[in-house]
Amino acid sequence: VQSDTSPECMMAALLLRRDKKSTAAHLKSDLNRTDNSSGVRQLQELLDSVLNPEKPPADTEALDWCKCLIAGEEGFEEFCKTVRSYDNATLCGLVWTANFVAYRCRTCGISPCMSLCAECFNNGDHTGHDFNMFRSQAGGACDCGDSNVMRETGFCRRHRLRTGENVPSVPRDLLLMSEMVLPRFIICIIQYLRDGYTEPDTSAERDLQKVLQQLEPQITFLEELTKMGGAMRTVLTKILTNQQTFKDLSMGQEENVFAKKNYENYLSALKNSGLVSVEEKAQTGAAEPTRGSETGALGLLDPSIMDSLKHKCFLEELLFWTIKYEFPQKMVTFLLNMLPDQDYKITFTKTFVQHYAFIMKTLMKSQESDTMSNRIVHISVQLFSNEDLARHVTEECQLLDIMVTVLLYMMESCLIKSELQDEENSRHVVVNCSEALLKNNTYWPLVSDFINILSHQSVAKKFLEDHSLLMLWMSFVSFFQGMNLNKRELSEHVEFESQTYYAAFAAELEACAQPMWGLLTHCKVKETQEYTKTVVRYCLETLQIWFDAIGFVDELAPNQVTFHLPLHRYYAMFLSKAVKCQGLDLESLLPDQEMLMRIMVHPLQIQASLSEIHSNMWVRNGLQIKGQAMTYVQSHFCNSMIDPDIFLLQVCASRLDPDYFISSVFERFKVVDLLTMASVHQNTALDGEQERPMLEGALTFLVILSSLRIHLGMADDEILRAEMVSQLCMNDRTHSSLLDLIPENPNPKSGIVPGSCSFEEMLSAVADFKAPVFELGGSMQQGMYTPKAEVWEKEFDPIMVILRTVYRRDVQSAMDRYSAFLKQSGMHTTGNPWPPYKERTPLHPCYKGLDRLLHCKTLHIVIFTLLYKIWLDHSNMSEHVLCMVLYLIELGLDNQVEEDKGDEVRPSEHCHDSWFPGTNLLSNLHHVINYVRVRVPETAPEVKREREPPASTSAEASNFGQNVREAQVFSLVAERRRKFQEIINRSSTEASQAVRPKSSSTRWVPPGTPPQLVTEILEIHESMLSLLIKLHQKLSAKQNSLSATWLEDMDANPNRHAHGDGITAIERILTKAATRSHQSKRSIQEICGKVFPPVAPKKNSPTAKKTMDKEERRQRARERQQKLLAEFASRQKSFMETAMDVESPDTEAAMDLGASEVKESEVLYDCVICGQSGPSTEDRPTGLVVLLQASSVLGHRCKSDEAKKLPTTDEERIYPADTCGAAHDVRLALMQSFFKDSSCLQSVSIGWDGGVYVQTCGHTLHIDCHKSYMESLRNDQVMQGFSVDKGEFTCPLCRQFANSVLPCRPGRSTEVVSWHMPSNKKTSVLVKEVEDLQEQLGFFPTESNLSKEMELVIKDIKNTTQRKYMDYGKNPGSPDNDFLFMYSVARTNLELELVHRGGNLCSGGASGAAKRSCLNQLFHVLAMHMRLYSIDSAYNPWTRLTQVPCVVPYSCLDDERPEVPMLFRDCPSLLIIFVLTMPQPLRKEHFICLVRMLYNLQYTQALAALSAKFSPEERQAWSTSGTLKKFSLFFYMINCPFNTICALLLCFLSQLSSSVWSPQSIEYSLQQFCLPYLRLSCLLQHHLYGDNLSGCPEEEEFSGLAGCLGLLDPAPQPSNPMYSASCLDWTVSAFDLMSQWCSEVTGLADTQTLLVQDLQWASPHLLHLPDNYNTIFQYYHKKACTACKKVPKDPALCLVCGTFVCLKGLCCKQHGICECVWHSQHCGAATGIFLLINASVIIIIRGHRFCLWGSVYLDAHGEEDRDLRRGKPLFLCVERYRVLEQQWVSHTFDHINKRWGPHYNGL
Repeated sequence: VQSDTSPECMMAALLLRRDKKSTAAHLKSDLNRTDNSSGVRQLQELLDSVLNPEKPPADTEALDWCKCLIAGEEGFEEFCKTVRSYDNATLCGLVWTANFVAYRCRTCGISPCMSLCAECFNNGDHTGHDFNMFRSQAGGACDCGDSNVMRETGFCRRHRLRTGENVPSVPRDLLLMSEMVLPRFIICIIQYLRDGYTEPDTSAERDLQKVLQQLEPQITFLEELTKMGGAMRTVLTKILTNQQTFKDLSMGQEENVFAKKNYENYLSALKNSGLVSVEEKAQTGAAEPTRGSETGALGLLDPSIMDSLKHKCFLEELLFWTIKYEFPQKMVTFLLNMLPDQDYKITFTKTFVQHYAFIMKTLMKSQESDTMSNRIVHISVQLFSNEDLARHVTEECQLLDIMVTVLLYMMESCLIKSELQDEENSRHVVVNCSEALLKNNTYWPLVSDFINILSHQSVAKKFLEDHSLLMLWMSFVSFFQGMNLNKRELSEHVEFESQTYYAAFAAELEACAQPMWGLLTHCKVKETQEYTKTVVRYCLETLQIWFDAIGFVDELAPNQVTFHLPLHRYYAMFLSKAVKCQGLDLESLLPDQEMLMRIMVHPLQIQASLSEIHSNMWVRNGLQIKGQAMTYVQSHFCNSMIDPDIFLLQVCASRLDPDYFISSVFERFKVVDLLTMASVHQNTALDGEQERPMLEGALTFLVILSSLRIHLGMADDEILRAEMVSQLCMNDRTHSSLLDLIPENPNPKSGIVPGSCSFEEMLSAVADFKAPVFELGGSMQQGMYTPKAEVWEKEFDPIMVILRTVYRRDVQSAMDRYSAFLKQSGMHTTGNPWPPYKERTPLHPCYKGLDRLLHCKTLHIVIFTLLYKIWLDHSNMSEHVLCMVLYLIELGLDNQVEEDKGDEVRPSEHCHDSWFPGTNLLSNLHHVINYVRVRVPETAPEVKREREPPASTSAEASNFGQNVREAQVFSLVAERRRKFQEIINRSSTEASQAVRPKSSSTRWVPPGTPPQLVTEILEIHESMLSLLIKLHQKLSAKQNSLSATWLEDMDANPNRHAHGDGITAIERILTKAATRSHQSKRSIQEICGKVFPPVAPKKNSPTAKKTMDKEERRQRARERQQKLLAEFASRQKSFMETAMDVESPDTEAAMDLGASEVKESEVLYDCVICGQSGPSTEDRPTGLVVLLQASSVLGHRCKSDEAKKLPTTDEERIYPADTCGAAHDVRLALMQSFFKDSSCLQSVSIGWDGGVYVQTCGHTLHIDCHKSYMESLRNDQVMQGFSVDKGEFTCPLCRQFANSVLPCRPGRSTEVVSWHMPSNKKTSVLVKEVEDLQEQLGFFPTESNLSKEMELVIKDIKNTTQRKYMDYGKNPGSPDNDFLFMYSVARTNLELELVHRGGNLCSGGASGAAKRSCLNQLFHVLAMHMRLYSIDSAYNPWTRLTQVPCVVPYSCLDDERPEVPMLFRDCPSLLIIFVLTMPQPLRKEHFICLVRMLYNLQYTQALAALSAKFSPEERQAWSTSGTLKKFSLFFYMINCPFNTICALLLCFLSQLSSSVWSPQSIEYSLQQFCLPYLRLSCLLQHHLYGDNLSGCPEEEEFSGLAGCLGLLDPAPQPSNPMYSASCLDWTVSAFDLMSQWCSEVTGLADTQTLLVQDLQWASPHLLHLPDNYNTIFQYYHKKACTACKKVPKDPALCLVCGTFVCLKGLCCKQHGICECVWHSQHCGAATGIFLLINASVIIIIRGHRFCLWGSVYLDAHGEEDRDLRRGKPLFLCVERYRVLEQQWVSHTFDHINKRWGPHYNGL
């Protein structure tokens, strides 16, 4: 730092003191002169002092200066606008970070990585395209406008017009300052970065995050600059790429000490970044003797790739520090924001490639490799998806060399010695799957880039043409060959189950298979033959090196298996492609026989091991080995693993000697010893119970091998069809799971399925769509695809199913579905059908040799032996074995081999040296075998049997036996060894035309065979045909099941054999044999002609018998179990029917006290716990199982029947004021402001919001039994879905959720009779009686168990809802509050039942709700509680209803408020109060009396309300026209009170002033006004007295209800259609009473609003949702929360009221309760229904529990998309939404949804 004397410093100091804006203006004008040197100097000095890197970066003064200087005299914001107006960019280039929601359209994309921001997507036209929305994992950038990556048709409106191109050019002076200031600003940032960096290994505290946080504002400023558009980006590009500026500024001036130190720091960091130092090179060389003199893999390449880096411009150093600081998000965004600038893009890509090796080195060392990987890919995918760019850097910067080298370098860091085969001497190294590098997929970004550039044809061709690269790549692939070796545990269970296998499978798929698929896509045409030949050549060379390295000759080391053979698979896939697409001849690509024999060993070992794993032979290796077997065949892996393996084996089988191949298979599957004619044998390799599954495995494998055609001639469409059919046959599938299960051919991550257009067509060809069905109580179904009938009939291929099943149970599932189809269509109804046989696609000519497998003696001997063994019921034979044997025979018959003519003329003496004369299956079928020599243990039954005949015959037999081929036990093993020797010893020319040699007569005995084996000769005299016919008899259990002429009958109906069981299969084979060869036909007829004696396996030893019976016994046990289960199920069903049956009369009596048939005894209840039946008594009361829940459903009702719309724009709103709950609150508050509080609280009902709803399942139990039941639940440790401490339990009988018990009142039914007695007393008498009853004081029941329980239930009811829903009075805790709450509980339950009945009683009948109603019991409990309050007789509303008082009761003190006028009181509330406060049981006549008196009041209220709506003219007109006689009564009514009211009312609501009211319309209005009261009374009468509700049409509802209540004679009155007035029944002068009521209202201010109350509410609805989910998503997922003003991480919407809330958001917690739970308590009294915006699912909150309900939005295939993972467009499923609403209204969430969990207030 210099002294302050020099004039320059004075100048800078002066400038600093002036305000920034004027300084900027002053400098700008200086710089604009022609001679601007003084300006330049001044600016530089100013910057020197402002941008001083020694100041802490947190000081933002420097940043403010820069902003001002750049902007000049105008403000920075203005400047931004100006620059933006010159934006000439034609690309969008918006950069986003992880979790951003973007779109991908496969129809418009050229590169699979194409993505669009929401704005560009919504402004483009993508209707009908294959697009999806996705949450970005690593971040990305919008490609709109970039025609390299997407088609122009998909551009949005803005970028399609290329608005950028006609922008005026930028005035020079606008950006002049920026060009001067920014280089200094950038070097300042760089100096901070240099200064802050410390190497990870230094002792200093290393906190890179801290440095970055301090630099946040500076880097954000750079980001802002890039967003100003093309003009500014051009300036930045110039600065970042200018080498001179960098040179001048980077070193710092000589005399500046700080700058020097800073530069040294940079140089040392650079030095440390060199990838490979000399010492490291030497080490890798030593570790790899395989490569001889070369120094590791890196020696093969130009060493410059790995050299230290040199930086020539700012951009390079910025990237360098970005890497060093492990890719901070802000830096990445800044670098990417610049990409729309083409010059920058090219320079940056080159810089990135230049740093590539360094990036990977940093990644390997990083602690946060996951985050870093994502950021790397975020950058690289933008650069390498562009083909021109990728080709450019491949040519100029050796991108491919760099990538392959870096990959090798990366993997070399974690190699270990391979233990495969020859453990000691193995020279092969493999990757160690337990290393972090593989376990954490650290290699992923590298491999992903590699796959990305290989997708460009020009780059891939370069790769395939470069032989040294290919060789390198093969050595890379060989690192994975044989990794993760499994060794079978033989003694004890493995201690630690390693989970490395997943890393191994992922590594092979990503690092080997995907690049392979990438290369294969470019080898599709004849012109690319050379590439394939090269790859195949290198594959074979590398394989040879591998065999040598592991020391493999011909025998495998036992008990080892690796699932990873990428070299084999490369070879197989390139072979397949060569034959299928490039027309190459297979011969030219195959090695010699000896190499083929070696190649086949390892894939075959995997197939055998699969069988061993499923036979539980690897059980001691733990579950992970099963995991490997499943992953190997799983849909994402199968086409890169099992398919190439099987194809390779098919190639080997078609080119090797078939006898050798078959022998190898049985030997590898360890079942050679089993293939003997003898009934007893010894197997050295397998336990008894493993033999059968292994034999089944071997045969199944042979069937798959000879019948699978995936790579042998099927077209792509056929393959897709076969895959689809096999998946659909296992189970019905949803569209997405089907997409997931069909293996995609090329790169599975690309998302582009080639020919994916045909996916939908194929699907509709093979499957029917089953739309989602809804059962109200059932689970939510998804839309499923199910196979069409003709698919089951013609295309079901069990072999393909077996190949593709991950779980063995899926094969069974497919068979069950198949047999269900056959039964249904009547094709096969008895017994279990066998897997059908399916005709195959013809073989491609190159693979014709595969058929020889079916026509070789070894296989025929095996088939013969097995048929014989099955016929004689030897142990370990099964139906599956027979099935596969028959399948093989049939395949052989269908695939004949064209034989050389030379072979047929064989001398006949060779005939007896082997079992069969030739190799053709057709001719061998009818060849009879007479004697077979077997080696058996001395204990075997055959031995004893042979000792009986006299010596001579035995000698003859053995003589003859000399010529009979010996037991094929040995032949299998010996044959294989001999063939192998033969082939190896001969020259390869001879090998290709090897003729079958004679079988040697000397026996080859396996060394070490147990000595007690003896040779015996069995007499057989059977041919394969005769065995088949005998098996037919055996299966059909008829003696001569095939008559001699059956073949002739067959010809008539050739098709009947397609489906059926084993019998059908045998018949089909015999028919085929007969039609193809006359010889066979003759034999069959002959054999059928002789009648066979029934088969009796008589002399079998007991042991054999035992094993034989074991299967049978198991089978029988299974059948017994099935039978028991079926019986149990039917019992359960009948029980459920009786328990739940709506019609059954006995339960009716138990559930409804007032049952219609009256018995002269007490009501009896069954206790579902102790099972006893008896009455409910005071001492031992019985109770109903009930669920109490608070409900606000009634309060959410609105006037209109249309649901409110969910707002999806800022303009739309929801107004809650018009709901029922709000209206009642307003009314009560208004009344409380005028009248006496206690009176107000008896004039209305509450409970619209937060009322308590009581429901029951109808089951009863003793209350003491219930207590002990709760105790046992409390001690039960099992996790329950409910909380016992809160009194919750499930009904012991029907398991319905409940939380309380409602005691039943003990009662004799004799009282019921007196209740019902109709009485003829006059109304006036009844009124008096009622008054007397009310005078009776509240009786206090004697203390008993019953009364205690009743008190407890009252307490439960109060605890159910929140305090605020109970306290409406002025003074909380007063008895008036309690009184109001109690009778409102009754009101709430009645109202809810009305809602459940559809809002009216027209349907009549006891609806389902009433069936299990507990209102009767509830009324008794409430009544008992309410009798404790007596009503003061002075204020008793009854007197005011029925008498005209003498004194007007306003003489009270002035300060006390008046009572509520009668006209303002709520009639239903009064009715319930009267009923509950009068002594129980109430006689029916008194009840009717109450209803009548209150009807008078209700009617008067109706008139008053109507009158309030009249205009004065109308009122006048009506009062004068009273002469009409017809309406006399009506007008009498209208005249009198109305004139009184007219005088009283001060203002009129003239709602219908223009229209004139007709008598009809008035009558209609009056009826509508009175209906709610009548409905309620009727329902109450139904529950108290058991009266039936008779249904009626809606227009007659009024008369129907009035008749039911006895207000009206049921007889119709045709003369007078007006009913409402004729229901009145006055006991005193109507005029006086009405005048009295009207006078009470005189002079009140708000009369109008209180009089005109609307009693009709529509049924409750959830919000109306838009059809397309995207509408909701786009509006809400970015919306800020109203409470905390932030965009929530998990936004949610309340579907009842539309409130927007933060799910789980800590920001909005109140009192420790998160917002969703809080809202559910306020909006729904602890029931909340929320739509989670980011997941499209609905969650239900009920009290302290919550559950996931499912989604009401489904995609085009009827599927949910939880968490929007697939991102397909979703549409509202109206049925589902209806079900949700239905469950909400009927309060059945608790019963229907099963998966509840506690939410601990955390939602």
